[in-house]
Amino acid sequence: MARREKGGFWVGLAAIVFYPVTAIGKRVYRGGEKVPREGGAVLVMNHISHLDPVVDAVFVHRQRRVPRFFLKESLKQVPVLGRIVDGSGQIPVSRGSSAAGDSLKHAHEALAEGKVIVIYPEGTITKDPEGWPAKAFTGAARLALQNDVPVIPVARWGTNRIFNGYTKKFTPLPRKTVTHLVGDPIDLSRYRGGNPRSAKALREVTDVIMDRITELLAEIRQEQPPAKKPDDA
Repeated sequence: MARREKGGFWVGLAAIVFYPVTAIGKRVYRGGEKVPREGGAVLVMNHISHLDPVVDAVFVHRQRRVPRFFLKESLKQVPVLGRIVDGSGQIPVSRGSSAAGDSLKHAHEALAEGKVIVIYPEGTITKDPEGWPAKAFTGAARLALQNDVPVIPVARWGTNRIFNGYTKKFTPLPRKTVTHLVGDPIDLSRYRGGNPRSAKALREVTDVIMDRITELLAEIRQEQPPAKKPDDA
């Protein structure tokens, strides 16, 4: 069995806090062995609830890795939580400021150091009422094309049934099933070797990533996704 990646005191504290929270749902992990046990990797995931970062952090930690998320800079000002965010190596995002671009720089550095980055390409919770992924930003594609690391698609479903971020409806009982389904690394070889900052390439890679996540989500839900992404309708 692969050795667990060392996370230090603050990662341990986060685990103590987050693991009991995720017990609110019945956890089902499928394909977790596809998450690399060592070396840098980008995990690209859909986003359906404010609970996602907590359950996703526990999911990655159960795969014996320490996840790094993009989190709002303001969270560092929250007592205790701010220390966890800083001490566990999370990546601060200063939206709307001159420092906004620093987050990707920190992500590149983390990947070069062999860390796992978790990113929600949509940037926020999907606005589709049925929970399907919407058109995404190109940040994940930038990481994928500028770093020679696996890009692993992961779909998650069920957190939205516990807490709906738009209606603010919290329904912990009866317990819902929260499923994570991990796909094979996305083959981006046809895009490598060119200009990793090309707007055309970034958009195409972003669409490839989101299509794969949507396919995995459809497999979990046993439903057909819409023909067009919500933002395209």
